[in-house]
Amino acid sequence: PLAFLVEHAHARNIEVHAWFNPYRAKVDSGSQAAPPHISLAYPEHAHVYGSNLWMDPGAEEVQDWVVDVIVDVADRYDIDGVHFDDYFYPYPNGDPFPDDATWAAYDGPLSKDDWRRDNVNRLVEAVAEALAQTRPDVRFGISPFGIYRPGMPEGIVGLDQYAELYSDPVHWIEQGWVDYLAPQLYWPSTQAQQAYGPLVEWWSQLTAGGQGYIFVGNYLSKVGSEPKWSVDEFVTQVELTRAQRPSGALGNIYFQIDPLMSDAYGVATTLHEQFYAAPALSPPLALAADETLDPPQLDDDGLTVALAPPQGPAALRAYVVYLEVDGAWSLDQILTPDATAIELAPGARWAVSAVDRRGVESPGVVVDR
Repeated sequence: PLAFLVEHAHARNIEVHAWFNPYRAKVDSGSQAAPPHISLAYPEHAHVYGSNLWMDPGAEEVQDWVVDVIVDVADRYDIDGVHFDDYFYPYPNGDPFPDDATWAAYDGPLSKDDWRRDNVNRLVEAVAEALAQTRPDVRFGISPFGIYRPGMPEGIVGLDQYAELYSDPVHWIEQGWVDYLAPQLYWPSTQAQQAYGPLVEWWSQLTAGGQGYIFVGNYLSKVGSEPKWSVDEFVTQVELTRAQRPSGALGNIYFQIDPLMSDAYGVATTLHEQFYAAPALSPPLALAADETLDPPQLDDDGLTVALAPPQGPAALRAYVVYLEVDGAWSLDQILTPDATAIELAPGARWAVSAVDRRGVESPGVVVDR
């Protein structure tokens, strides 16, 4: 299924980011697992917590297994990204997480809370390093819970992911381990204690120095469920996100796709008309933002323009066609990398660029018609 998805998505200029919950082994702890499932390979590190089965983040065998699985997927499939959900240590249910054995085996200088955070940090770092070595064109991002800590920013109330999930996304983006964060801002803009506007501004300040991106997570499944979840609410959320563009907030990620596919309450139509009528490119990988790419090779016979990739080793993601309108360049269309020619209408000024797998775009080659 993944190979099929990648093939057909790429034919439509859609990126595929493989989504992982690194430690949650089963949603239903009573369901059967087939070998070589990690919970069968390391049953001593598999713990029922609530209704789920969780692997112990403090076990080195678990850490290594997760990294190996992700590298295997990235190696065997032409994915464009790796994405972690918000689950690290489980959301607390009042019972202690049963990791006494690995905590005792650690026997080091850190407090238990710091040790747990270090377990998660080391996994994030290990995945980042493994992808850099095997698939440096793959974007690695994480969608953490939408509140880092209560009071950050002032007036925000809610779960403390740093203290309760042992999740430290601020550290990950500061270390350059992730290309982006997608904080799950799953509250309406009118909800003062979890207000969307102040939260998106706070998260965006983390990337204001250019060390990554913010792609905000939006709870689109709620559309139409209550008056506070109107279509206009999602328009407002996109506008609030785009207001932080100078700080690196470059888009929105909608959970989930069903309302878009069904156009529930007209939300897909509205978002398309107001924000997404034109094609768009993903930004370059943060670590490649200063890289360059040679322009494509064009052969213009007056009717069609033959396309050839830039010289050099970079793998091509797309050709991009721009049209000059009133002295400004407007993105007209994005072509798949296997395109060999394009017809450009007369009486206009066009430009064609190339984009590599890292998202780095070349200068455009101008074609006057």
